[in-house]
Amino acid sequence: MPPAAKRLLWVDDEIDLLRPHLLFMQGRGYHVDAASNGDDAIELVRLAGYDLILLDEQMPGRTGMEVFDEIRRMDPRVPVVMVTKSEEDRTMTEAIGRRVADYLVKPTSPRQVLSVVTRLLEGGEIQQQAMARDFTVRFREMNADVGRARGWREWCDTYSELVDWELRLREAGETGLQASLETLLDDYRREFCRWVCDDYGHWTSGDPERPPLSVDIVPQYLAPLLGKDRTVLFIIIDCLRLDQWRSLVPLLEPIAQVEEALYCSILPTATPFSRNAIFSGMYPDGVAERFPGWWQREGEGSLNANEAELFREHVDRLVGRDVPVHYEKVFDAADGERVLKRLPGYLSQPGVTAAVFNFVDMLTHGRSESAVLWEVARDKEALRALTRQWFERSEALALIREAMRMGVPVLVTTDHGSIHCHRPATVFAKRDTTSNLRYKFGDDLRAEDPSLAFSTNQERVLGFPAGRAATNYLIALEDVFFVYPTKLRQYQARYRGSFLHGGISPEEMILPVALLTPR
Repeated sequence: MPPAAKRLLWVDDEIDLLRPHLLFMQGRGYHVDAASNGDDAIELVRLAGYDLILLDEQMPGRTGMEVFDEIRRMDPRVPVVMVTKSEEDRTMTEAIGRRVADYLVKPTSPRQVLSVVTRLLEGGEIQQQAMARDFTVRFREMNADVGRARGWREWCDTYSELVDWELRLREAGETGLQASLETLLDDYRREFCRWVCDDYGHWTSGDPERPPLSVDIVPQYLAPLLGKDRTVLFIIIDCLRLDQWRSLVPLLEPIAQVEEALYCSILPTATPFSRNAIFSGMYPDGVAERFPGWWQREGEGSLNANEAELFREHVDRLVGRDVPVHYEKVFDAADGERVLKRLPGYLSQPGVTAAVFNFVDMLTHGRSESAVLWEVARDKEALRALTRQWFERSEALALIREAMRMGVPVLVTTDHGSIHCHRPATVFAKRDTTSNLRYKFGDDLRAEDPSLAFSTNQERVLGFPAGRAATNYLIALEDVFFVYPTKLRQYQARYRGSFLHGGISPEEMILPVALLTPR
């Protein structure tokens, strides 16, 4: 059976003069009822549901606005198009303020009315069909492009496009096309990992054609903002994927101009390495030289204990003068509230304030330990939704709003992303091997399947300090996590489906850095 015709109600005290309009809309497949006054219109709405109402603003008896209010009480969701002879701003402002779906000024042509009705009733479906056609064409092109040699800009641009398609298809509910996209993303991820394995050693050796890395964030993106008497807010959201960031941008656009660039995290893509590299501008060997006891510490958390000092030295070195630097780390709402109270004082004088927010990282880690978090963040879409819900009410957004109010630019970035891991890879190691699931250091360390890991015994390839006890370094590729043969089932049961980081994948490595300026 063909779908039922959409039902329209047209309310106008001169409805007889609009007969050509009514016939035109009926000829386009719409069922159109007519009313010449507000009372009749309200009775029709009470008796029969409508998909859209065209409502004259100036009528004898009840005015259009009074009728609109009554219709809203009966049906809060039906779209209402206000039609009026008045071109006064006050009339338009009142209509928009009352959430009228659209606004037409008489005289209207049948084509104008059809355009508005089509957009409101069928616009979403038309856009979805167009998007599906566009994706099908682009999918064929990108699928044929898999395996082609690329420079770093092309790798970043391709991943950026894949992320945007994922967000658009998810929003449109295109489950079939999402499956095709996931297949394409798997192929792209595999090729990306090969590229990184082949080229990463050249990056750490100073290859001029390398992508911007963690060590470049401050000199390339922050330092140019630190002119004399300039103030900057620098926000780092730990463990934020590009797709998560893109889901936050709509919350920022009403208050800020957003200019986004992409960079690559250093390896391993974990906070002790990548965030130290951001703040210091150095690879791990440089940080270890500055703090000789750095590598001997137990536990990853302590490896970031010197971020504030590293950042101050880095800024002074780049700018060539003493720059006031404030550093804050925010673990919870109480920390955020304290920083928010201090922020106006920080931003009222020249200098840079850096604020690190750990919530997304804690959410990602905690998901593996909590059955509740596992259920509410079971996939990428759910993780994005939770990240957005946090950000909407977070002190991070409050800090950005305050900076925008004070006319202070904000640089926002992250130190690494995470990947949804599904495949266990067995590794053989001695007791001295590190416990991380996406990267391991130790003696006599090897993967059962070498194709699932990046392996090296040369510290310089990773920019690590010489003389470390470990002789082998393994970094997981794609969506792999490492397991030991003696704890195979235990690790599989506990970590399969976890969001992890530390390895090589576009989700962990290709990251946003964005400049926000006041609108």
